[in-house]
This record gives sequence, structure tokens and C-alpha cells, in this order.
Amino acid sequence: MFDPLVRVARGDDASELVLLEQEARAALVDTRGGSRWLEEHPVVGDRWQTLLTRPDVTVLLAELDDVPTGFMVLVVGDDRIARIDQVWVTPQARGVGYGDTMMGAALDTARSRSCVRIEGEALPGDRETKNLYERAGITARLIVVSALL
Repeated sequence: MFDPLVRVARGDDASELVLLEQEARAALVDTRGGSRWLEEHPVVGDRWQTLLTRPDVTVLLAELDDVPTGFMVLVVGDDRIARIDQVWVTPQARGVGYGDTMMGAALDTARSRSCVRIEGEALPGDRETKNLYERAGITARLIVVSALL
């Protein structure tokens, strides 16, 4: 049986997180809603090192044989709401439990910080991310619709 490895990212993981973020953002370009999400969420890029030191942020890193295969960014607000800001698993590493393992770690982190809720975002049509949230008991509470004028 395969047991996905997920750990809290460290400062020396910043360069790997840059690469994973680039891969994740490239995958959103042709996704419905992806262009808008990319506009509203700036690239972390060379700021990963700083992000990893923030006390309100936990970055989880999934690995296979010491090779990063995914990440999740959890931000805990003053309102005690934990927000999943980014989640990504490389396509070749999907279907074996990395997302679920990161989600479990995120829920544990949120509970340990006395959060009252956890929230995340999924783009329209992103069934994999929606399924990940739903398996963890995280369901839609609001659907925002829009149209360009």
C-alpha cells in the first residue's frame, strides 16, 4: 500500500515551490475561469521564502522519493477562518492520495489553531478540486456568477 508523504515546507523548498507554482498557473491558462483567477492571484514567485516564514501561513509539500509532487497553501485569518489559497498536484502524481493527505494536514492545522471554518476555491468545471473538497466535507456555500459587459 502506498502512503503519500506530505510535510510542512521549509525555506530550502522555495525553489521547488516556484516550479510547482509555474506548473499550476500554466495549467489554468486554458481553464474556464482560469484567466480571471490568475489576474486576481499574483504569482508568489521569489516571495516563497518570505511566505514560508509568515506565522499565519502553512505551506504543505507533497513528495515522492524526495521529489515534490504538489503543494497546498493554508492561510489562517484573524477571523479564525482557514483559507486554502492554492492547491496543486502534478498530473502524473494524481489519483494516489496526495490531495487527500494534504487536505487532512490542512484540517489538522486549522483545528490546532482554533479555526472555526475552512474555505477553499475551485474554478467552474474543476471537478477534481471540487471532489477533493467534498471528500473532506467542504461544500459550496456560495456560487458567484458574473458576465463581462
